[in-house]
Amino acid sequence: MDFGATRIQVSEEQLMLQDAAAGLCAELSSIDRVRALLESAQGYDEVVWQSLVDMGWTGLAIPEEQGGAGLSVGEFVTIFEAMGKYLLTTPLMSTVLAAELLRRSGEPAAHASLSAIAAGSKATVAFLESEDWINEALEARVESGRLIGRKEHVADAAAADLILVPALENGALVVVVVDASSLGSEARCAHDVIDATRRAQSLNLDLTVDDSHIIRGEGLALALDETRLIGALFVAAESTGAAVSCLNTTVDYLKTRKQFGKLIGSYQALKHPAVDILCAIDSSKSLVYQAASEISNDRLSRDARVACHMAKSKASETILFAGDRAVQFHGGMGFTYECDAQLYLRRALWAQQAFGDPMAHRKQLASILLDA
Repeated sequence: MDFGATRIQVSEEQLMLQDAAAGLCAELSSIDRVRALLESAQGYDEVVWQSLVDMGWTGLAIPEEQGGAGLSVGEFVTIFEAMGKYLLTTPLMSTVLAAELLRRSGEPAAHASLSAIAAGSKATVAFLESEDWINEALEARVESGRLIGRKEHVADAAAADLILVPALENGALVVVVVDASSLGSEARCAHDVIDATRRAQSLNLDLTVDDSHIIRGEGLALALDETRLIGALFVAAESTGAAVSCLNTTVDYLKTRKQFGKLIGSYQALKHPAVDILCAIDSSKSLVYQAASEISNDRLSRDARVACHMAKSKASETILFAGDRAVQFHGGMGFTYECDAQLYLRRALWAQQAFGDPMAHRKQLASILLDA
């Protein structure tokens, strides 16, 4: 299939990974299991996490020298699409992004942490210092061997073994690898996230750090920027999978619910939006896999950046439209938390903002295209 100048190709290995991901996620994450985890402190099942580690997913894009498989980071699109479809929540996305930041730094100091992640350690990146994903200003700093600062909405911080903290040292960007066990409860503040399948904390940091845990290098700024953009693509893939299940849930209801003696799915006012959702999902999937074809483990090209921005902006709008219509079509029941449509709408509201909303990505896209 051609899209622009790039042929979207799926290899036999990718098809095998797709089948494996879909089968495993379906087995591990029924909707009843998803709901059972909503009220839990962890928000995920440790046994499920170990299953993903055993599958080799944590080390999929980590070099073989550090215990990984050395595959392209684009392979994760298939995995996160499947996880989104079944609302399977684990710290995998946070862990993979932490590994990408470490790997893209190109620094030998990152090798030990990459090996730990490949072996199953959980990790996350403290991207934010405000609630605005587009605000990349840093105030966290390393002074006289101490890390001082505050990080907001750190995804999966409670579960992480390693927390990567971007900070400034003498005006230069560094990444501090923090042993999460060194952070006491007084340094952590849990957040209520609108998508209850997610967990996040704010961190008040004031601790001594060993120099060997500080990653320095001229390429860190670019590595951090690329990691954020890859995170946007992962959210787009997950959102596309969730939109598929959201549509399926809605269509099942339209085919069973009767009003005035007729199935409500027979009314054009409901059929046409359902078709619109399907078309939007197809567009989102094309853009997501276009981006997956463009990105590699090397520096992101201009085309890769364009594709990631397009995928995130479209997929975010698609899942929001699907979730909104699902709630509306379920009538009064759709506004209750017991209705599964609520889970997809809340996922959509979270995905809208994560790694930048559609407007922000379109502005960055315009800058790339018009400045060329």
